[in-house]
Amino acid sequence: MTAIERARGELAVEPDDVSSEQARAVQVAATRKHRRHLIHFVIRLASLAIALTLWEIAAWNVDPVLFTSPSKVAVAAYHMVLSGELWTYLWPSLVVLAIGFAFAVVLGVAIGLLLARFWVLDVALTVYITFLYSIPSVALVPLIVLWAGFDTTAKVIILFLFAFFPMAINTYQGVKSVDPKLLEVGRAFRCSEGQLWWNIVLPASLPFIVTGLRLALGRGLIGMVLADLYTAISGIGYLIVRTASTYQVDKMFVPIVTLGILGVTLTALLRLAEKYVAPWTAASQED
Repeated sequence: MTAIERARGELAVEPDDVSSEQARAVQVAATRKHRRHLIHFVIRLASLAIALTLWEIAAWNVDPVLFTSPSKVAVAAYHMVLSGELWTYLWPSLVVLAIGFAFAVVLGVAIGLLLARFWVLDVALTVYITFLYSIPSVALVPLIVLWAGFDTTAKVIILFLFAFFPMAINTYQGVKSVDPKLLEVGRAFRCSEGQLWWNIVLPASLPFIVTGLRLALGRGLIGMVLADLYTAISGIGYLIVRTASTYQVDKMFVPIVTLGILGVTLTALLRLAEKYVAPWTAASQED
C-alpha cells in the first residue's frame, strides 16, 4: 500500500459517521439557541422586576395626586377591565390603527418601490415626499379635522400620515441598496422586470422594509393617540385626557401602560412574521 492510499484510508469517513456528526451539530446548535433564549428571558424578567420595584419606591415620596405606584395601577386596571371601561375606549382606537396602518404599509411599500426603480418618478416626486415628511404631522391635524370632520375618517388619515413616511423611505432605501451586480446577473439570464422584482429586488429590500414596519408601528401608535385627542371624545387617547383632568392618576396610567404593552406585543408579532417571510434576516440578527 502506497502512502497516498494510506492517507485516503485515514481520511475516509463512513456515511453513518457523517450523518451522526451532522445530527450532533444540529443538537448542539439547538441547545445553544434554547440556552440563549432562556438567558434573555431571565434578564428581561429581572429588569422588569427592578423597574417595578424602583417605580414603587419612587411613588412613596411623591404626592398621589401627581404620581402613583404600579400596585395601584394594577388595581385600577383590574377594575377597568372587569367593568369593560378599558375595552370600550381601546376598541375604536384599535380599529383606526388597523385601517390606517394597513393603508400606510401598502401604499408606502408600493410608492417606495416605484420611486426607487423608475428614475423619472424619483426625480419628479421625491422632493414632495421630503417636503411632506419635513412638516410635523401634528401641524396638519387641524387641517385634516377641518376637511374630514371629527369621525373615524379623520383619525385614519392622521394615523396614515404618521406611519406612511417610514414605510416609503425605508422601502426606497432598501431598493436603492440592492447590489447592481445582482441585477446585472438577472438581466444576463434574461429575467423579466417582474422576475427581477420578485426574485432579486424584494428579497434584498426586505430587511429595510421590516425596519420600516417597526418604525411605522411606533409612529402609528403616536398618531392613534393624537387622533383621539384632536378629533372626538372617544378612543384611548381621550381616556388618558379624561382621567388626567379628574386627577385619577392611577386610572390614567392604565391606558398608558396598555399602549406600551400593545407596542411590545405588535413588535414581537412583527419579529415572528419576519422569521417566516425573511428568515435570513432574522438569522443574521441572532448571530
